[in-house]
Amino acid sequence: MEAFEGVKSSLWNPFGWFGIDNSLLKINGSTIINTWIVLFLLSAFLLFCRLLFFKQPIVRYLVTQGVTNFMEMVVHNMGTFIYAHFLMVISLFLFILACNWIIILPWTKEPTSDINTTIALALIAFFYKEVASIKARGWWGYFKEFLEPFFIMFPVNVIGHFSKIISLAFRLFGNIFGSSIIMDLYTHVISMVWVAELVGLFSGLNFLIVIFFGLFEGLIQAFVFAMLTLTYISLAIQKDVHGEGI
Repeated sequence: MEAFEGVKSSLWNPFGWFGIDNSLLKINGSTIINTWIVLFLLSAFLLFCRLLFFKQPIVRYLVTQGVTNFMEMVVHNMGTFIYAHFLMVISLFLFILACNWIIILPWTKEPTSDINTTIALALIAFFYKEVASIKARGWWGYFKEFLEPFFIMFPVNVIGHFSKIISLAFRLFGNIFGSSIIMDLYTHVISMVWVAELVGLFSGLNFLIVIFFGLFEGLIQAFVFAMLTLTYISLAIQKDVHGEGI
């Protein structure tokens, strides 16, 4: 009951000033705060990396090699490399990774354990892919995809098209939310018995739980989301684009 009240109290109602009390219009304040913490830490980290890149030759070499290897992988999968798509996929990966890893800080919660965050990320990836597809094929080439292989398949193709949003959003949300529940349950159970808490601390079990369900799972889900986005973009532009470079 206490946990439920804690979640309920974190909801903000900006429309309450106007006498509107609708649950659909309420905002999860915890998610907003944690997202801004992620943005601040990510900006500071990237600024630090930028300074190292220009001041340390070894760092510049390692980054250049890493980017080159990634470009080769993209060209192998997509048949081309477009810088804007590269930035989009990397930005999504870094942001989702930071959102997943923020749990290592005390009193924080992953923004990606909120379905609203994952739906927003899925919408960004989806509409970016749609715009890339229209630019690559033109309006008629884009619309023609919905009529394949027969025009009567139009409703099915539309549903399949927009189902990518649900797939991306719920895959990320389900895995991160599930990991969060497991970690919360584990913490709650060992906190009730001081012997179990000592065993978990000195055996390294606490560390392993955080590593697997926090860092490792967060890395995997960020990578899966980014690679799925890259795959969708590749499928959207590959049919009519051959040999277009950076």
